[in-house]
Amino acid sequence: MQLSTSPPPHFERIYISLHCKFVFKTYHEIVMYNRVIDNNWDFKTANTKEFTHCYHNYPAMMIPQVARKLLTDFAPAGKVDLVFDPYVGSGTTLVESSILGIKSVGTDLNPLARLISKVKCRHYSLRLIEDAASFLITEFMIYSDINVINRDFSRISNYSFWYSEENLLKLSYINQIINTLDPSVQDFFLVCLSETVREVSFTRNGEFKRYKMSEKQLSAFSPDVFAIFEKKVIRNIAGLKSFNHTGDSDLATIYNFNTTSGIPKEILSNESVDMIVTSPPYGDSHTTVAYGQFSRWSNEWFNFENAKILDRILMGGSICKDINLQTESLKSQLKQLKECDEKRYYEVSTFLNDYRQSINNVANVVRKGGRICYVVGNRRVKSIQIDLDYFTAEMFEKCGFRHDITIVREIPNKRMPSKNSPTNKAGAKADTMSNEYIVIMTKL
Repeated sequence: MQLSTSPPPHFERIYISLHCKFVFKTYHEIVMYNRVIDNNWDFKTANTKEFTHCYHNYPAMMIPQVARKLLTDFAPAGKVDLVFDPYVGSGTTLVESSILGIKSVGTDLNPLARLISKVKCRHYSLRLIEDAASFLITEFMIYSDINVINRDFSRISNYSFWYSEENLLKLSYINQIINTLDPSVQDFFLVCLSETVREVSFTRNGEFKRYKMSEKQLSAFSPDVFAIFEKKVIRNIAGLKSFNHTGDSDLATIYNFNTTSGIPKEILSNESVDMIVTSPPYGDSHTTVAYGQFSRWSNEWFNFENAKILDRILMGGSICKDINLQTESLKSQLKQLKECDEKRYYEVSTFLNDYRQSINNVANVVRKGGRICYVVGNRRVKSIQIDLDYFTAEMFEKCGFRHDITIVREIPNKRMPSKNSPTNKAGAKADTMSNEYIVIMTKL
């Protein structure tokens, strides 16, 4: 494939397809890293819940078709023996790598993300899973609250505010029965329970952050806990059946190291990775996509580490005012933001600084000739556009990479809130991002 070259100073070349038509659009600014619009990446009618991708919802999930196309169309020259995802999320890249028969390594600080990814990438014995499912359903039929052993819910923040007593007991009973299963299959059912834990809570549907239902909604809310759980089990068994046909080797390994701090040499040595396919956070969890809040019910329910403080330990979570961030791509935007709102400036700068350090560490493990594919979103803060794709390309360029292409794709089905509050003023709402940017670069 012939990659695009930089446009002339007064034109932006916008490709409708990488293979055919293109038009020119005048503009007043010099484009730092050429962007290409390609409608072949929209996947508007694609089934994004194929294989094990149906297992569990997760904020801002990269759809499998994007990861699949990147792994096949942009594989670097030579071997592709190892793929790395430094922000593994729900494990999309790892699943798609496994389907292609490629070993992969992923890391994430969110224990729920690691649980989901591990389960999605595993070829479970279908017989064991189906036998366990039948046993669970039988136990539900004879349920009585007097048989619930664990009635201590103190690990769950403000649990009586978010759950009815009846549903807490039923959830505890499901967990109790899962713990009696063969240890090799317990995690499969914990993923089903994780979604159930959130779905039967009093949180509003369609929100990543924790907002309680209105009194009117609560009065009509009477979820069937066991039926919801069973439905998720049936759905996930169907996904497992199709995934098992792709092979029988478990090729993915998931860790919990922080790429901002460094990458353990015993896990990934320098220049050991052929390809990176990932979708990093678009900003800190407090103000952008609320990974910590979304995961909190499950992380607390399973008594996972850092459940209550997850947002603080993710990128940009701990504000730092002593930052020397050298960037030409966002220099003017950060200056505007600091003049407009100093607090928001430090929030954004802290995230960018953490992200820069992560990129520096990730760059070291990529082999020469290896390729990185970063699917990023460009957010607005105080009505100021933060072009994360430019920043990503700039930082990798400083690490010895060549920018190949940035593909702009419309987001028809990415699970994002439809509105956000860009100014933090009560009632002020704006549309969230409708495009994402796929930054593709090669290590020289």
